Amino acid sequence: MTTVSAERLSRIFVEVADTLVDDFDLHDFLHMLTVRTADLVGASAVGILLADQRGRLRFMAASDEKARILEIFQVQMSEGPCFDAYRTAQPVLNADLADEGTRWPEFTRHALAAGFRSVHAFPMRVRQEVIGALNVFGSTVGGNFDDADVPIVQALTDVAAIALLQERAVRRGEVLTEQLQGALNSRIVIEQAKGAIAQAHDISIDAAFTALRGYSRRTNRKLTEVAQAVLADPALIAALTHD
Repeated sequence: MTTVSAERLSRIFVEVADTLVDDFDLHDFLHMLTVRTADLVGASAVGILLADQRGRLRFMAASDEKARILEIFQVQMSEGPCFDAYRTAQPVLNADLADEGTRWPEFTRHALAAGFRSVHAFPMRVRQEVIGALNVFGSTVGGNFDDADVPIVQALTDVAAIALLQERAVRRGEVLTEQLQGALNSRIVIEQAKGAIAQAHDISIDAAFTALRGYSRRTNRKLTEVAQAVLADPALIAALTHD
């Protein structure tokens, strides 16, 4: 991978900072982070897993549908680079999936079938606390991260961890694990709404999420709130367009 320019990196960090406002939308923030990270490093896809209150990793965000499905497989199988990064608090770098059949047999099989050939994983951490991991998938084995690229991606990952740890926890007096658990549970509602929209409009899951996210922003409502409204009132689906 070619080291990213300071200008591009600056733009992304400015966008991240602009997102951390009073009306913070956790799901929108994490999705934005996966998309921007994928664009920054030229990756095929990026996904995020977060730990629930029992320390079990669960899917939270992905830059596209292929990454979402693979991250869910990773959770179901309890193996893969995100699990290694989470458990060790150290990044997994430049893993050639063709050589990882012994290390992650089921994950490797699904990842190769999805068209990915390389993978990296970065722990989401603040000091000694690790709350999840970010996966970077590549469609080729070449273009590996070099010594200058690794701290850049780790810094973006750490920004997400800081956002999660600080997001209204102090002001609301909420326990972090309860807050994260609520966010993880609300993800189920969003996935159900995406499926309903995709079926109603005969579009892909990615297009359905774009429609849901667009309506959320146009109406200044949170993704979870809009998803709940869609499930409660199917007639609302007609108001969601995907262009």
